[in-house]
Amino acid sequence: MIALSLAEIAEVVGGQTHDIPDPSVQVTGPVVRDSREAGPGSLFAAFAGERVDGHDFAAAVVEAGAVAVLGTRPVGVPAIVVDDVQTALGALARHVVRRLGATLVALTGSAGKTSTKDLIAQVLQRKAPTVFTPGSLNNEIGLPLTALSATEETRFLVLEMGARGIGHIRYLAGLTPPRIGLVLNVGSAHIGEFGGREQIAQAKGELVEALPSEAEGGTAILNADDPYVRAMASRTKAKVILFGESGEADVSAENVRLTDTGQPAFRLHTPSGASDVTMRLYGEHHVSNALAAAAVAHELGMSADEIAVALSEAGSLSRWRMEVTERPDGVTVVNDAYNANPESMRAALRALVAMGKGRRTWAVLGKMAELGDEALAEHDAVGRLAVRLNVSKLVAVGGREAAWLQLGAYNEGSWGEESVHVSDAQAAVDLLRSELRPGDVVLVKASRSVGLEGVAQALLETGAEGEVSAR
Repeated sequence: MIALSLAEIAEVVGGQTHDIPDPSVQVTGPVVRDSREAGPGSLFAAFAGERVDGHDFAAAVVEAGAVAVLGTRPVGVPAIVVDDVQTALGALARHVVRRLGATLVALTGSAGKTSTKDLIAQVLQRKAPTVFTPGSLNNEIGLPLTALSATEETRFLVLEMGARGIGHIRYLAGLTPPRIGLVLNVGSAHIGEFGGREQIAQAKGELVEALPSEAEGGTAILNADDPYVRAMASRTKAKVILFGESGEADVSAENVRLTDTGQPAFRLHTPSGASDVTMRLYGEHHVSNALAAAAVAHELGMSADEIAVALSEAGSLSRWRMEVTERPDGVTVVNDAYNANPESMRAALRALVAMGKGRRTWAVLGKMAELGDEALAEHDAVGRLAVRLNVSKLVAVGGREAAWLQLGAYNEGSWGEESVHVSDAQAAVDLLRSELRPGDVVLVKASRSVGLEGVAQALLETGAEGEVSAR
């Protein structure tokens, strides 16, 4: 964080200082919520959770070098006491962002947010110091903590914004007001919570509504291929840049293809020129993500050649997202188990097939959460798609939703042992260990709550016979 005194922080967050001998002492390190991350110069945000109360670690974090605790009660060590820690973090983030002077890029969408954010960050880092959301910490706590990790040297701040209802993105954009806002897509993720795609579009579009006008430097970057996103142009006073395959797109891809290993290649077109890209990531769905990142980079002054080189060299920064590992025996494990929705599930299946040309392919799939009334139809459709794509074997893992996956495959014509329903992750591991052959490609994917990453991890423990913990 940029250096601030405890007195200034207390004023910004509307808090009271306790047990602070010298309020002019500065916080020069990061703001953390995990006591294990506290170090010299840091500020520890003490949240009282259902199982653990951060206030109980106050003495330990100060001993580790933290300057003070931000909490809701005095704790016997230097502290700033506030009514609500989350609200205080937001106020502090807003203050720091205003002081910082960096260009703030915010992005949202139903699918691909984290992968695209990682691409944007890796491209912009070539131009100037960049801070970006780690993993998918895109909520009311993770977003301000990311903003507070910026320093005086930071020139670009790239923030992923998630939403589970109307008003969430408006709130986040108020904490960290962006100059550039990117909307990737409107899909089925969390459709059960929102109630429909129209409601999802309403929520995601709050980002472009929060942007400054074009005269003030605001830019909305929108997916020209998604009608819900394209329509958001009418909801902003910012300049609009379109990306995608549409003829209206300002940033587009030509001659899109997959390499023999399933990695996308294409010719990138921007208003400043064209250049060839061959990505290290897997799956054609990353082309759209790359175009979104390219549109941001173009707006910030990078040439087509600079962008193409950066995209070609960018890798995956976040765990369990199309994480590809080859075992010594030639089995390839694709761990995409961080999360799942219908759009990302379809993209992952197509990537699996592209990677597995001439090889046996396995799709180990589990529940897609928060689909509401759409759950049965969407799971059935994914099972059917696996058959249409000629995936060699579908392993549906879990309860009712997994049964729907397997039923969809069966009704599409998956007979005999081409699809199977197993009860849990351990059963999937046992099956795979007994039937995998050298050269097979295995995709593991489900919503985060299912915990199927344990299947991928168990398969990578070459020769191990241990059990995998399933949720």
